[in-house]
Amino acid sequence: MSLVLHENLSLKPYNTFGVDVKARLFAEAHDDAGVREAIALAAQRGLPLLVIGGGSNLLLTRDVDALVLRMASRGIRVLADDGVKVLLEAEAGEPWHPLVLWTLEQGMGGLENLSLIPGTVGAAPMQNIGAYGVELKDVFAGLTALDRLTGELRDFGLQDCQFAYRDSLFKREAGRWLILRVRFNLSRAAQLHLDYGPVRQRLQAEGIDAPTPSDVSRAICAIRSEKLPDPAELGNAGSFFKNPLVNADLAQRLRGEHSDLVAYPQADGQVKLAAGWLIERAGWKGFREGDAGVHRLQALVLVNYGSATGNQLHELARRIQADIAMKFGVELEMEPNLI
Repeated sequence: MSLVLHENLSLKPYNTFGVDVKARLFAEAHDDAGVREAIALAAQRGLPLLVIGGGSNLLLTRDVDALVLRMASRGIRVLADDGVKVLLEAEAGEPWHPLVLWTLEQGMGGLENLSLIPGTVGAAPMQNIGAYGVELKDVFAGLTALDRLTGELRDFGLQDCQFAYRDSLFKREAGRWLILRVRFNLSRAAQLHLDYGPVRQRLQAEGIDAPTPSDVSRAICAIRSEKLPDPAELGNAGSFFKNPLVNADLAQRLRGEHSDLVAYPQADGQVKLAAGWLIERAGWKGFREGDAGVHRLQALVLVNYGSATGNQLHELARRIQADIAMKFGVELEMEPNLI
């Protein structure tokens, strides 16, 4: 057996909230064989298999009576490069932000707007991660996943993944597909996305009139660092709530009541509201009860100041959801997976 098994291991180092719960069994998979071995072992022991990456999208509320498998496979490969277009493949265990930096160092653009997002490559398609006007689907070329029901490998194209806002087939069919590696369409000719005001403003403030992808990445890293706490210093999972989609009538009513409402009309007629604006307007920004709180600079981020439990953080999230529903008639949905 190549897997190294640990019993009753604390998962505190493996979730960015820093919640201290234990896994009945824990192992790391460094290749496809390790993944298959873990699946077989979990079945043999009669345990569920919980697959994690960087632990940046988890809220753990109890000890995990499962085999927790951390994807630790590494590897980045250029599959095709014609001097303009690049097809890149990365293993699921590759940390996301270092991958972004590596592509920029190699002169490959496309991932710069997704800089400084925590987590791993394998988790990125689950959530269809996005930031500053770009989503994973915009640079997605394909992925290879293991079907845990049949043991077969399957390659997925863009349409197969059914990407939506912070959603995908893999999130809706949680527990079936285990993503092994992901492929990206990148470009050596800059195709910048500067539609989000803060990015353009930051570049202009620095006197950069003809930005490169690396310039955009540095600007976004600076913006994110100012707004979002570092999980290594303050436990958090980044944005805790999705920006809600509401119908145009509700958005118009709210705009009539709040002239500074932050809202973005969508192509399908719906309107995306800024969850952080709603939470801040409701008075939750900077709230703290014990070690569970809302970040003082970014209302969209729940934080663990030290020894908060997952249940305390979840209860705080539920109180915020109820308050936003009462005050605005808007339902907030959590982004992290609740265990």
